[in-house]
Amino acid sequence: MSEDRPTPRIIVLEALLLVGAIGAAIVSAPAANWDLALFGILFGFSVFSDLTAIETSSKVKISGSFLALVLAMVFLGGTPAVLLGVVTILFGWLRWRDEPHDLLNNLATYATFPLVGGLAFAQIVDTAGVTDADPVFYVLVFCVFLLALAVNFSMIAAYTCYLERSSFVEKVRTALIPLLPSEMAAALMAVGVAFIYHQIGLAGVGLFGIVLVTFQYLLGALLVSQQRAEELELRSKQLASFQVGMLSAMLRTLDLRDQMTARHSAAVARYSRAIAQRAGFSRREEELVHIAALLHDIGKFILPDRILKANVPLTDEDWMLIRRHPQQGARVVSSLDGYGPVAEIILAHHERIDGKGYPRGLTGDDIPELARIISVADTYDVMTARDSYRTPMSSQDAILELRRVAGKQLDARFVEIFIELLEGKDVSFAHGEAADFEKELALEARIAETASPEGESRFQVAGVSA
Repeated sequence: MSEDRPTPRIIVLEALLLVGAIGAAIVSAPAANWDLALFGILFGFSVFSDLTAIETSSKVKISGSFLALVLAMVFLGGTPAVLLGVVTILFGWLRWRDEPHDLLNNLATYATFPLVGGLAFAQIVDTAGVTDADPVFYVLVFCVFLLALAVNFSMIAAYTCYLERSSFVEKVRTALIPLLPSEMAAALMAVGVAFIYHQIGLAGVGLFGIVLVTFQYLLGALLVSQQRAEELELRSKQLASFQVGMLSAMLRTLDLRDQMTARHSAAVARYSRAIAQRAGFSRREEELVHIAALLHDIGKFILPDRILKANVPLTDEDWMLIRRHPQQGARVVSSLDGYGPVAEIILAHHERIDGKGYPRGLTGDDIPELARIISVADTYDVMTARDSYRTPMSSQDAILELRRVAGKQLDARFVEIFIELLEGKDVSFAHGEAADFEKELALEARIAETASPEGESRFQVAGVSA
């Protein structure tokens, strides 16, 4: 429950509702069925269920006492059901130690819905002359279950929404609807127990106790497993968000060291996504190649500034260091959960179709397709954009060079697709010195969804208490 407290006016209204329900129960007591043996059995099951309720980490408590209350409404009447509900809540308080205002709301609720359900059932049965030998009797059992559930949930949810300043409709969506399948199962169980009681008497109610405890345990285990799955999904999203943030920070750090490398990565990412899209790859593969292209030079962190910012010819030793960057980049990225496919693409982006590439000397189809796409984009941008290693050439000259090495260094299919894009101007391409690094990086941002903390309302099996 929220830490907010109800106003004195609300507390007074709750107290009046409780007193009114108890007063009405006392007035109708003479008409009730005071079968003490049945009442005692239902009392034992109800209290035991509430004291052994299963509490999830979000303060949701799973109890089977509601089923016992419905049977009390049907076979004993409203007044015994009210007594059973109030005493159950008081015994439950010994374990849960609810706040006084929550206890008052629970008592008011568990005095009201058993009274309403019990009196409504008795009135319909008496008016229609229905007995437990008639099939319609069991239809009425199902209906009174739903009526009691509606009153129970409405009272607790309305009170909770008042304290939390939240939406009642949203509470129905998040708290009631997910439990409806189990509620229907519980309603059918109540019908079955009522029929067994009609057939064999108290022994049937004893069987109900075994079924009730089993049902309570299974439903609790189901909800706990669902909650754990939701928590795992949330943590996975949070981890993914953290990883994207960490990679973004690494790329921005590289940008601070060498803006050309970062902007080159942005251009290659844009080119690669466009090639993959034109080639008919899936949306997921488009995103995968875009991420891998953004990170393809992340291994250049190992390079000293004299190489990254070189304005003189590089030595053989320098080139040996440069040729290590695919492995280093793949090693960094592969350490992040779920980034194995990205690391594999990064590792292979300098392989050649003819097997003369590095670091593994792969050939042809042994090179991942998305790595072959990045190779085309990378080669074009290196040729046309200003960098530390060569004088930039025109786009037309670069296209001629791409076609010259197609089938030997680069995948001919992706070369032609890229040239079609360049010549058709289907996308807005930018050279390395003009590529919008921040824009491309933003495409990989993933905002992890966060869940509002659950309240501390107690949800029974087919019943609710605050």
